[in-house]
Amino acid sequence: MSEKHEHDPSPQTPTPSDDEACSSSTPSSPVPPDDHSIPDGGYGWVIVFGVFTINAFTWGVLASYGVYLAYYLSHSIFPGATSLDFAYIGGLNFGLSMLLASPVTYLVRRFGTHVPMIMGVCFQTGGFVAASFAKEIWQLYLSQGVLVGLGVGFLFIPSVAVTSQWFDKKRSLANSINSSGSGIGGIIISLATTPMIMHLSLAWSLRIIGIVSGTMNILATCLLRNRNHIVRPPMHPFDVRLLRRLPVSLLLAWGFFSMLGYIIILYSLSDFGRGLGFSATQASSITALVNAGTAVGRPCLGVLSDRYGRIEVAGLATLSTSIMVWCFWIPAQGYGLTAVFAILAGAVVGVFWMSISTLSVEVAGLAELPSMLALAFGIIVLPTTFTEVIALKIRQPHSSRPYLYPQIFTGLAYTAASGMMFALWIVLRRRKRLVEVR
Repeated sequence: MSEKHEHDPSPQTPTPSDDEACSSSTPSSPVPPDDHSIPDGGYGWVIVFGVFTINAFTWGVLASYGVYLAYYLSHSIFPGATSLDFAYIGGLNFGLSMLLASPVTYLVRRFGTHVPMIMGVCFQTGGFVAASFAKEIWQLYLSQGVLVGLGVGFLFIPSVAVTSQWFDKKRSLANSINSSGSGIGGIIISLATTPMIMHLSLAWSLRIIGIVSGTMNILATCLLRNRNHIVRPPMHPFDVRLLRRLPVSLLLAWGFFSMLGYIIILYSLSDFGRGLGFSATQASSITALVNAGTAVGRPCLGVLSDRYGRIEVAGLATLSTSIMVWCFWIPAQGYGLTAVFAILAGAVVGVFWMSISTLSVEVAGLAELPSMLALAFGIIVLPTTFTEVIALKIRQPHSSRPYLYPQIFTGLAYTAASGMMFALWIVLRRRKRLVEVR
Protein backbone atom coordinates (compact mmCIF):
# COMPACT_ATOMS: atom_id res chain seq x y z
CA MET A 1 0.00 0.00 0.00
CA SER A 2 2.68 2.49 1.06
CA GLU A 3 4.81 1.71 -2.04
CA LYS A 4 1.92 2.41 -4.32
CA HIS A 5 1.38 5.81 -2.77
CA GLU A 6 5.05 6.71 -2.80
CA HIS A 7 5.51 6.03 -6.50
CA ASP A 8 2.11 7.01 -7.85
CA PRO A 9 2.73 8.68 -11.26
CA SER A 10 -0.04 11.26 -10.77
CA PRO A 11 0.42 12.92 -7.41
CA GLN A 12 -2.22 15.27 -6.14
CA THR A 13 -1.74 19.02 -6.12
CA PRO A 14 -0.38 20.23 -2.78
CA THR A 15 -2.87 21.75 -0.38
CA PRO A 16 -2.71 25.54 -0.95
CA SER A 17 -2.59 26.28 2.77
CA ASP A 18 0.65 24.35 3.11
CA ASP A 19 2.43 26.44 0.49
CA GLU A 20 0.83 29.80 1.19
CA ALA A 21 0.18 29.96 4.93
CA CYS A 22 3.60 31.43 5.73
CA SER A 23 4.43 33.00 2.37
CA SER A 24 4.14 36.52 3.72
CA SER A 25 6.68 35.91 6.45
CA THR A 26 9.08 33.67 4.48
CA PRO A 27 8.81 34.73 0.81
CA SER A 28 12.16 33.27 -0.12
CA SER A 29 11.94 30.01 1.81
CA PRO A 30 13.04 27.09 -0.38
CA VAL A 31 10.42 24.75 -1.70
CA PRO A 32 11.42 21.09 -1.72
CA PRO A 33 11.70 19.36 -5.08
CA ASP A 34 8.61 17.62 -6.41
CA ASP A 35 10.34 14.23 -6.33
CA HIS A 36 8.64 10.87 -5.96
CA SER A 37 11.65 9.29 -4.26
CA ILE A 38 12.38 9.75 -0.57
CA PRO A 39 15.13 12.42 -0.43
CA ASP A 40 16.82 11.02 2.73
CA GLY A 41 18.28 14.46 3.34
CA GLY A 42 18.37 17.76 1.46
CA TYR A 43 15.52 19.97 2.59
CA GLY A 44 14.72 17.17 5.01
CA TRP A 45 17.40 18.54 7.35
CA VAL A 46 15.57 21.86 7.40
CA ILE A 47 12.48 19.89 8.36
CA VAL A 48 14.48 18.25 11.15
CA PHE A 49 15.53 21.67 12.45
CA GLY A 50 11.93 22.90 12.35
CA VAL A 51 10.48 19.88 14.16
CA PHE A 52 13.40 19.94 16.63
CA THR A 53 12.48 23.55 17.48
CA ILE A 54 8.80 22.71 17.86
CA ASN A 55 9.62 19.85 20.22
CA ALA A 56 11.94 22.13 22.21
CA PHE A 57 9.25 24.74 22.75
CA THR A 58 6.30 22.41 23.28
CA TRP A 59 7.41 19.22 25.06
CA GLY A 60 10.52 20.94 26.40
CA VAL A 61 8.32 23.60 27.95
CA LEU A 62 5.99 20.96 29.38
CA ALA A 63 8.99 19.16 30.88
CA SER A 64 9.57 22.23 33.04
CA TYR A 65 6.17 21.77 34.66
CA GLY A 66 7.89 19.56 37.23
CA VAL A 67 9.57 22.74 38.50
CA TYR A 68 6.24 24.56 38.65
CA LEU A 69 4.64 21.55 40.32
CA ALA A 70 7.25 21.54 43.09
CA TYR A 71 6.74 25.29 43.55
CA TYR A 72 2.95 25.00 43.66
CA LEU A 73 3.12 22.14 46.17
CA SER A 74 5.40 24.09 48.52
CA HIS A 75 3.62 27.47 48.31
CA SER A 76 -0.02 28.28 49.08
CA ILE A 77 -0.73 30.41 46.02
CA PHE A 78 -4.25 29.38 45.04
CA PRO A 79 -6.86 29.27 47.84
CA GLY A 80 -8.39 25.83 48.36
CA ALA A 81 -6.14 24.10 45.80
CA THR A 82 -4.85 20.61 46.58
CA SER A 83 -1.88 18.65 45.31
CA LEU A 84 -4.23 16.67 43.06
CA ASP A 85 -5.35 19.88 41.36
CA PHE A 86 -1.79 20.66 40.28
CA ALA A 87 -1.30 17.05 39.15
CA TYR A 88 -4.44 17.25 37.01
CA ILE A 89 -3.18 20.46 35.40
CA GLY A 90 0.07 18.78 34.40
CA GLY A 91 -1.88 15.76 33.17
CA LEU A 92 -4.10 17.98 31.04
CA ASN A 93 -1.03 19.25 29.19
CA PHE A 94 -0.20 15.76 27.96
CA GLY A 95 -3.63 14.14 27.91
CA LEU A 96 -5.46 16.88 26.05
CA SER A 97 -2.71 17.23 23.47
CA MET A 98 -2.94 13.50 22.75
CA LEU A 99 -6.75 13.53 22.75
CA LEU A 100 -6.55 15.98 19.85
CA ALA A 101 -4.77 13.49 17.60
CA SER A 102 -7.86 12.49 15.60
CA PRO A 103 -9.49 15.94 15.17
CA VAL A 104 -6.17 17.60 14.33
CA THR A 105 -5.41 14.84 11.79
CA TYR A 106 -8.73 15.71 10.15
CA LEU A 107 -7.86 19.42 10.16
CA VAL A 108 -4.51 18.69 8.51
CA ARG A 109 -6.29 16.69 5.81
CA ARG A 110 -8.78 19.54 5.33
CA PHE A 111 -6.60 22.67 5.65
CA GLY A 112 -2.99 21.51 5.40
CA THR A 113 -0.20 21.54 7.96
CA HIS A 114 0.24 25.23 8.73
CA VAL A 115 -3.28 26.34 9.70
CA PRO A 116 -3.64 24.00 12.73
CA MET A 117 -0.07 24.81 13.81
CA ILE A 118 -0.65 28.57 13.79
CA MET A 119 -3.75 27.91 15.90
CA GLY A 120 -1.51 25.92 18.26
CA VAL A 121 0.88 28.85 18.65
CA CYS A 122 -2.04 31.08 19.65
CA PHE A 123 -3.38 28.53 22.15
CA GLN A 124 -0.05 27.81 23.84
CA THR A 125 1.14 31.42 24.05
CA GLY A 126 -2.28 32.57 25.23
CA GLY A 127 -2.35 29.81 27.85
CA PHE A 128 0.91 30.85 29.49
CA VAL A 129 0.09 34.54 29.41
CA ALA A 130 -3.38 33.90 30.83
CA ALA A 131 -1.88 31.68 33.56
CA SER A 132 0.27 34.60 34.69
CA PHE A 133 -2.92 36.45 35.68
CA ALA A 134 -4.62 33.47 37.36
CA LYS A 135 -5.85 34.05 40.92
CA GLU A 136 -8.09 31.01 41.35
CA ILE A 137 -7.30 27.36 40.71
CA TRP A 138 -10.01 27.02 38.04
CA GLN A 139 -8.31 29.79 36.10
CA LEU A 140 -5.04 27.84 36.19
CA TYR A 141 -6.93 24.75 34.97
CA LEU A 142 -8.19 26.64 31.92
CA SER A 143 -4.94 28.45 31.13
CA GLN A 144 -1.85 26.41 32.03
CA GLY A 145 -3.90 23.22 31.73
CA VAL A 146 -6.42 23.37 28.87
CA LEU A 147 -5.04 26.14 26.63
CA VAL A 148 -1.43 24.98 26.85
CA GLY A 149 -2.54 21.39 26.21
CA LEU A 150 -4.50 22.52 23.15
CA GLY A 151 -1.50 24.45 21.90
CA VAL A 152 0.90 21.52 22.20
CA GLY A 153 -1.54 19.19 20.45
CA PHE A 154 -2.16 21.57 17.53
CA LEU A 155 1.59 22.08 17.09
CA PHE A 156 2.88 18.56 17.65
CA ILE A 157 0.34 16.37 15.83
CA PRO A 158 0.75 17.99 12.36
CA SER A 159 4.56 18.03 12.65
CA VAL A 160 5.27 14.54 14.02
CA ALA A 161 4.76 12.62 10.77
CA VAL A 162 6.52 15.07 8.44
CA THR A 163 10.13 14.02 9.09
CA SER A 164 9.49 10.36 8.24
CA GLN A 165 8.28 11.46 4.79
CA TRP A 166 11.73 12.93 4.05
CA PHE A 167 13.94 10.06 5.27
CA ASP A 168 14.31 6.32 4.76
CA LYS A 169 17.70 4.89 5.78
CA LYS A 170 18.29 7.76 8.21
CA ARG A 171 14.69 7.87 9.47
CA SER A 172 15.45 6.86 13.07
CA LEU A 173 18.38 9.29 13.30
CA ALA A 174 16.29 12.17 11.97
CA ASN A 175 13.38 11.44 14.30
CA SER A 176 15.68 11.02 17.30
CA ILE A 177 17.25 14.41 16.61
CA ASN A 178 13.74 15.84 16.46
CA SER A 179 12.86 14.19 19.75
CA SER A 180 16.04 15.43 21.44
CA GLY A 181 14.66 18.93 20.97
CA SER A 182 12.41 18.31 23.96
CA GLY A 183 15.54 17.63 26.00
CA ILE A 184 17.33 20.80 24.90
CA GLY A 185 14.21 22.87 25.48
CA GLY A 186 13.65 21.16 28.81
CA ILE A 187 17.20 21.99 29.97
CA ILE A 188 16.85 25.66 29.05
CA ILE A 189 13.38 26.14 30.49
CA SER A 190 13.96 24.06 33.63
CA LEU A 191 17.16 25.92 34.54
CA ALA A 192 15.60 29.29 33.72
CA THR A 193 12.28 28.81 35.51
CA THR A 194 13.44 28.86 39.13
CA PRO A 195 15.67 31.98 38.72
CA MET A 196 12.83 33.77 36.91
CA ILE A 197 10.39 32.92 39.70
CA MET A 198 12.88 34.00 42.38
CA HIS A 199 14.13 37.22 40.78
CA LEU A 200 11.13 38.32 38.71
CA SER A 201 7.94 36.55 39.82
CA LEU A 202 5.84 33.51 39.03
CA ALA A 203 3.68 35.63 36.73
CA TRP A 204 6.57 37.01 34.69
CA SER A 205 8.18 33.58 34.35
CA LEU A 206 4.97 32.33 32.74
CA ARG A 207 4.73 35.35 30.43
CA ILE A 208 8.33 35.08 29.28
CA ILE A 209 8.02 31.36 28.56
CA GLY A 210 4.80 31.95 26.62
CA ILE A 211 6.22 34.75 24.46
CA VAL A 212 9.57 33.07 23.74
CA SER A 213 7.98 29.70 22.90
CA GLY A 214 5.37 31.37 20.70
CA THR A 215 8.00 33.25 18.69
CA MET A 216 10.15 30.17 18.13
CA ASN A 217 7.18 27.99 17.18
CA ILE A 218 6.01 30.50 14.56
CA LEU A 219 9.45 30.50 12.92
CA ALA A 220 9.61 26.70 12.97
CA THR A 221 6.11 26.32 11.54
CA CYS A 222 7.01 28.42 8.53
CA LEU A 223 9.87 26.05 7.66
CA LEU A 224 7.75 22.88 7.52
CA ARG A 225 6.73 21.32 4.20
CA ASN A 226 5.03 17.94 4.07
CA ARG A 227 5.09 15.46 1.17
CA ASN A 228 1.45 14.38 1.44
CA HIS A 229 0.94 15.13 -2.26
CA ILE A 230 3.49 12.39 -3.02
CA VAL A 231 2.95 9.89 -0.19
CA ARG A 232 -0.82 10.47 -0.31
CA PRO A 233 -1.63 9.01 3.11
CA PRO A 234 -5.30 8.15 3.77
CA MET A 235 -5.11 10.11 7.06
CA HIS A 236 -8.12 8.48 8.72
CA PRO A 237 -8.63 10.25 12.07
CA PHE A 238 -9.31 6.95 13.88
CA ASP A 239 -8.84 3.87 11.72
CA VAL A 240 -10.01 1.02 13.97
CA ARG A 241 -9.20 -1.51 11.24
CA LEU A 242 -5.55 -1.17 12.22
CA LEU A 243 -6.43 -2.60 15.64
CA ARG A 244 -7.10 -5.98 14.02
CA ARG A 245 -3.37 -6.38 13.41
CA LEU A 246 -1.55 -8.04 16.32
CA PRO A 247 1.68 -6.01 15.86
CA VAL A 248 -0.32 -2.80 16.01
CA SER A 249 -2.03 -3.86 19.26
CA LEU A 250 1.29 -4.81 20.85
CA LEU A 251 2.88 -1.51 19.84
CA LEU A 252 -0.04 0.43 21.31
CA ALA A 253 0.14 -1.61 24.54
CA TRP A 254 3.86 -0.78 24.77
CA GLY A 255 3.05 2.91 24.47
CA PHE A 256 0.32 2.71 27.11
CA PHE A 257 2.47 1.03 29.75
CA SER A 258 5.59 3.10 29.07
CA MET A 259 3.61 6.33 29.50
CA LEU A 260 2.46 5.17 32.94
CA GLY A 261 6.07 5.34 34.07
CA TYR A 262 7.27 8.23 31.92
CA ILE A 263 4.92 10.84 33.36
CA ILE A 264 5.86 10.01 36.95
CA ILE A 265 9.59 10.32 36.26
CA LEU A 266 9.18 13.55 34.30
CA TYR A 267 6.88 15.33 36.76
CA SER A 268 7.79 13.86 40.14
CA LEU A 269 11.59 13.98 40.32
CA SER A 270 11.71 17.64 41.35
CA ASP A 271 9.21 17.16 44.19
CA PHE A 272 10.91 13.85 45.04
CA GLY A 273 14.08 15.86 45.64
CA ARG A 274 12.20 18.36 47.79
CA GLY A 275 10.93 15.46 49.88
CA LEU A 276 14.52 14.35 50.51
CA GLY A 277 15.51 17.86 51.61
CA PHE A 278 17.02 19.21 48.39
CA SER A 279 17.08 22.98 47.93
CA ALA A 280 14.84 24.58 45.28
CA THR A 281 17.84 24.95 42.97
CA GLN A 282 18.90 21.32 43.43
CA ALA A 283 15.34 20.08 42.87
CA SER A 284 14.96 22.03 39.61
CA SER A 285 18.43 20.89 38.48
CA ILE A 286 17.25 17.26 38.71
CA THR A 287 14.57 18.01 36.10
CA ALA A 288 17.22 19.72 33.98
CA LEU A 289 19.48 16.65 34.25
CA VAL A 290 16.66 14.44 32.94
CA ASN A 291 16.40 16.71 29.93
CA ALA A 292 20.18 16.74 29.51
CA GLY A 293 20.12 12.95 29.32
CA THR A 294 17.31 13.21 26.77
CA ALA A 295 19.24 15.66 24.60
CA VAL A 296 22.29 13.36 24.43
CA GLY A 297 20.63 9.96 24.57
CA ARG A 298 17.97 10.23 21.89
CA PRO A 299 20.29 10.93 18.93
CA CYS A 300 22.47 8.03 20.10
CA LEU A 301 19.42 5.77 20.20
CA GLY A 302 18.55 6.94 16.71
CA VAL A 303 21.94 5.95 15.32
CA LEU A 304 21.71 2.56 17.05
CA SER A 305 18.16 2.04 15.78
CA ASP A 306 19.12 2.60 12.15
CA ARG A 307 22.05 0.21 12.53
CA TYR A 308 20.76 -2.57 14.77
CA GLY A 309 16.98 -2.44 14.37
CA ARG A 310 14.26 -0.09 15.56
CA ILE A 311 12.21 -2.69 17.42
CA GLU A 312 15.29 -4.12 19.13
CA VAL A 313 16.68 -0.77 20.31
CA ALA A 314 13.29 0.49 21.53
CA GLY A 315 12.83 -2.72 23.51
CA LEU A 316 16.28 -2.53 25.10
CA ALA A 317 15.78 1.13 25.99
CA THR A 318 12.49 0.30 27.69
CA LEU A 319 14.04 -2.58 29.62
CA SER A 320 16.97 -0.34 30.62
CA THR A 321 14.58 2.22 32.07
CA SER A 322 12.92 -0.47 34.16
CA ILE A 323 16.29 -1.66 35.48
CA MET A 324 17.34 1.91 36.33
CA VAL A 325 14.19 2.50 38.34
CA TRP A 326 14.76 -0.63 40.43
CA CYS A 327 18.54 -0.25 40.80
CA PHE A 328 19.05 3.53 41.02
CA TRP A 329 15.88 5.49 41.76
CA ILE A 330 14.29 3.34 44.45
CA PRO A 331 17.52 3.10 46.52
CA ALA A 332 18.26 6.86 46.07
CA GLN A 333 18.40 8.76 49.37
CA GLY A 334 20.60 11.72 48.38
CA TYR A 335 21.37 14.13 45.57
CA GLY A 336 24.23 12.12 44.04
CA LEU A 337 22.39 8.90 43.17
CA THR A 338 19.26 10.84 42.21
CA ALA A 339 21.34 12.92 39.76
CA VAL A 340 22.89 9.77 38.27
CA PHE A 341 19.45 8.26 37.78
CA ALA A 342 18.16 11.49 36.22
CA ILE A 343 20.93 11.58 33.61
CA LEU A 344 20.87 7.88 32.73
CA ALA A 345 17.09 7.54 32.72
CA GLY A 346 16.70 10.77 30.76
CA ALA A 347 18.59 9.16 27.87
CA VAL A 348 16.06 6.34 27.47
CA VAL A 349 12.92 7.17 29.44
CA GLY A 350 11.17 8.94 26.54
CA VAL A 351 11.95 6.32 23.90
CA PHE A 352 8.25 6.34 22.95
CA TRP A 353 8.44 9.90 21.65
CA MET A 354 11.55 9.41 19.54
CA SER A 355 10.55 6.04 18.08
CA ILE A 356 6.75 5.94 17.75
CA SER A 357 6.85 7.41 14.25
CA THR A 358 9.47 4.97 12.93
CA LEU A 359 7.93 2.00 14.75
CA SER A 360 4.53 2.87 13.28
CA VAL A 361 6.08 2.70 9.81
CA GLU A 362 7.61 -0.69 10.73
CA VAL A 363 4.26 -2.23 11.72
CA ALA A 364 1.81 -0.40 9.43
CA GLY A 365 3.70 1.20 6.52
CA LEU A 366 4.49 4.80 5.57
CA ALA A 367 1.11 5.55 4.00
CA GLU A 368 -0.70 4.54 7.20
CA LEU A 369 1.60 6.63 9.42
CA PRO A 370 -0.81 9.54 10.19
CA SER A 371 -3.65 7.11 11.00
CA MET A 372 -1.34 4.98 13.11
CA LEU A 373 -0.07 7.99 15.05
CA ALA A 374 -3.63 9.13 15.70
CA LEU A 375 -4.33 5.74 17.26
CA ALA A 376 -1.09 5.74 19.27
CA PHE A 377 -1.70 9.18 20.71
CA GLY A 378 -5.32 8.36 21.45
CA ILE A 379 -4.27 5.26 23.41
CA ILE A 380 -1.99 7.23 25.73
CA VAL A 381 -4.57 9.86 26.67
CA LEU A 382 -5.51 8.09 29.91
CA PRO A 383 -2.00 7.41 31.24
CA THR A 384 -0.71 10.88 30.39
CA THR A 385 -3.72 12.57 31.99
CA PHE A 386 -4.09 10.61 35.21
CA THR A 387 -0.75 8.98 36.04
CA GLU A 388 0.66 11.89 38.02
CA VAL A 389 -2.65 12.08 39.90
CA ILE A 390 -2.19 8.42 40.84
CA ALA A 391 1.41 9.10 41.88
CA LEU A 392 0.47 11.95 44.22
CA LYS A 393 -2.42 9.93 45.58
CA ILE A 394 -0.27 6.94 46.56
CA ARG A 395 2.72 8.91 47.81
CA GLN A 396 3.15 9.27 51.57
CA PRO A 397 4.16 12.91 52.26
CA HIS A 398 4.97 12.34 55.95
CA SER A 399 7.05 9.19 55.40
CA SER A 400 10.84 9.10 55.24
CA ARG A 401 10.42 7.75 51.68
CA PRO A 402 7.34 9.59 50.37
CA TYR A 403 7.69 8.41 46.76
CA LEU A 404 8.36 4.72 47.38
CA TYR A 405 4.98 3.52 46.06
CA PRO A 406 5.10 5.75 42.93
CA GLN A 407 8.62 4.45 42.31
CA ILE A 408 7.47 0.83 42.49
CA PHE A 409 4.51 1.67 40.23
CA THR A 410 6.93 3.19 37.69
CA GLY A 411 9.20 0.14 37.75
CA LEU A 412 6.27 -2.23 37.18
CA ALA A 413 4.96 -0.09 34.32
CA TYR A 414 8.26 -0.17 32.44
CA THR A 415 8.67 -3.88 33.10
CA ALA A 416 5.25 -4.49 31.52
CA ALA A 417 6.15 -2.23 28.58
CA SER A 418 9.34 -4.24 28.04
CA GLY A 419 7.24 -7.39 27.84
CA MET A 420 4.98 -5.86 25.19
CA MET A 421 7.94 -4.85 23.03
CA PHE A 422 9.53 -8.29 23.40
CA ALA A 423 6.27 -9.88 22.25
CA LEU A 424 6.16 -7.52 19.26
CA TRP A 425 9.73 -8.50 18.33
CA ILE A 426 8.82 -12.21 18.44
CA VAL A 427 5.69 -11.72 16.28
CA LEU A 428 7.50 -9.69 13.60
CA ARG A 429 10.45 -12.09 13.59
CA ARG A 430 8.15 -15.11 13.06
CA ARG A 431 6.29 -13.35 10.25
CA LYS A 432 9.55 -12.47 8.56
CA ARG A 433 10.64 -16.09 8.69
CA LEU A 434 7.33 -17.22 7.17
CA VAL A 435 7.78 -14.79 4.30
CA GLU A 436 11.33 -16.01 3.72
CA VAL A 437 10.15 -19.64 3.66
CA ARG A 438 7.48 -18.84 1.08
